[in-house]
Amino acid sequence: MSDFAARLTEGVRRLGPLCVGVDPHAGMVPALFGGDTARGLEYWGRALVEVAAGRVAVIKPQAGFFERLGPGGMASLAAITRAAREAGLLVLMDAKRGDIGSTAEGYAEAYLGKGAFFEADAVTVNPYMGLDTLEPFAKRAEANGKGIVVLVRTSNPGAADFQMLDTGGKPLYMRITEALRPLTDRLMSPCGWSNLMMVVGATAPDEARRVRAAAPQALFLVPGYGAQGGAPGDAMAGLLARGNHVEGGVISASRSVNFPASAAGAPTAEAWQAAIASAIDAASADLAQAVTA
Repeated sequence: MSDFAARLTEGVRRLGPLCVGVDPHAGMVPALFGGDTARGLEYWGRALVEVAAGRVAVIKPQAGFFERLGPGGMASLAAITRAAREAGLLVLMDAKRGDIGSTAEGYAEAYLGKGAFFEADAVTVNPYMGLDTLEPFAKRAEANGKGIVVLVRTSNPGAADFQMLDTGGKPLYMRITEALRPLTDRLMSPCGWSNLMMVVGATAPDEARRVRAAAPQALFLVPGYGAQGGAPGDAMAGLLARGNHVEGGVISASRSVNFPASAAGAPTAEAWQAAIASAIDAASADLAQAVTA
């Protein structure tokens, strides 16, 4: 059984670093799929998976957009996740879990357990409550060939409120990076990258370079590219050039590839999928150009 890091690295080598977010914002799912309903989200998400498969290696569903619709929304999330993995896509579940004891065990089993209802290849976690909160996720990553994705330096404007605070000469995000070193080493894959992934936003390229220097074997999940304003070159700051491709993580785009202007008002699912395909291909081309620039 290959592990998460090996699967992701192989996929990025083949298809590039773009990760397609699955973010069904309220009121934005087209009526032709059923609109802002649990069934609409499922049909929309499955159609998005069909387009993404073969174009990118990874998708990243945002659990919150499904949770807001209750049990039906969560069933849709599970169905989309299963469809994606059956199509050969890796699934990074963006759930940002983080808690202690048995609660953390529950979260870890829900997303990283074998055969779990929401089984994904990796899940995002918040380290704010301490390293012990990561342990249930780490154990399942080891047992099941999964990954854990830890928030380090995020892409939102408010990230500076805490993550940039000086802590004895170093910002807090660097203290987190350093504290994760033993777990990064423990979750190393034979492929040369760790099954521990760090979230480092495209809107903070200087910080990405600093984290990369301190964590040379951690994979990066880079949000903030596209609608949040992260430029291709900035998004690439923490990844490593290897000839004509990059390694070391994935760069996520959501709104720019979920809801491009060209897809607005599409009369059929086929027309919508064609517009989404063009948006994904354009984003991938922009990133590829940044590699060779």
